[in-house]
Amino acid sequence: MAKKDLAKSKFFNYYRNIDYPTYKHEKEALQIELLKMQHWVVENKKRVAIVFEGRDAAGKGSAIKRFIEYMMPKNLRVVELGIPTPSESKYWFRRYEKHFPEPGEIVFFDRSWYNRAMIEPTMGYCKKSQYKYFMSKVLDWEEKHIDEGLILIKLYLSVDKETQSVRFQERIVNPLKYWKYSVNDEKVREYWDVLTKYKEQMFERTSSPKSPWIVIGSNNKLEARLTSMLYVLSTIPHDEWKNFKPLTKKTDRKRYSINIEGVAFNNLNYRQFKLLQTLQAKYDA
Repeated sequence: MAKKDLAKSKFFNYYRNIDYPTYKHEKEALQIELLKMQHWVVENKKRVAIVFEGRDAAGKGSAIKRFIEYMMPKNLRVVELGIPTPSESKYWFRRYEKHFPEPGEIVFFDRSWYNRAMIEPTMGYCKKSQYKYFMSKVLDWEEKHIDEGLILIKLYLSVDKETQSVRFQERIVNPLKYWKYSVNDEKVREYWDVLTKYKEQMFERTSSPKSPWIVIGSNNKLEARLTSMLYVLSTIPHDEWKNFKPLTKKTDRKRYSINIEGVAFNNLNYRQFKLLQTLQAKYDA
């Protein structure tokens, strides 16, 4: 897929079947680009909101963690809101507007106003009238903010039922992660098909050319993280992005060799090879 086409696909799954060493090197390369992008956002006083949606255990929080790992903390925020008060439930859009980015800031939403499109109607946490109002108004609301300069990216991490079940079990038995699992998680799982119906309606009615939903397969969390990073970078037009070349199946699977001062380095992946090639050029200079 050419870079100019990266931001045009609703179903975006660029990385597939990568091993862990390749993942680590590509993640670092993308994180460098994310930092460059953040500098561009700060210098140009852009406002960026990145929404992560998906079922429980889809990997939203872990993806955001890798996004921000090396970014400048003073110029970003992660918003993860809890149960709304009666007033927040009534003035739904206002609840999230006050968390929108300031000029030069990136805000990540770990779940968002789209709770009202999926979780709330599924579990009966909102009235039918509130759901209908939200669905009829949300695109106009988003596009108004986009017209005022907001860069909005909406990512949906898609996990299947079997993978979600495995991840729930991992949480239950892991003494470091058990707190992530709640009775409500299992309750929502019982309504899998109902949530699927609301999810499909959300995609159909709240996606537009100006504010599209991008669906990223997340049964493999490593691939989902890299793909999310790549999509965001391909969408935000910072100056240096044109020089970045993401791994392709060809460069991922091919193995490289290089000889530096009589020492042979073999079976390298592409990122390792390019790093040693750069070091060799500095040594020879």
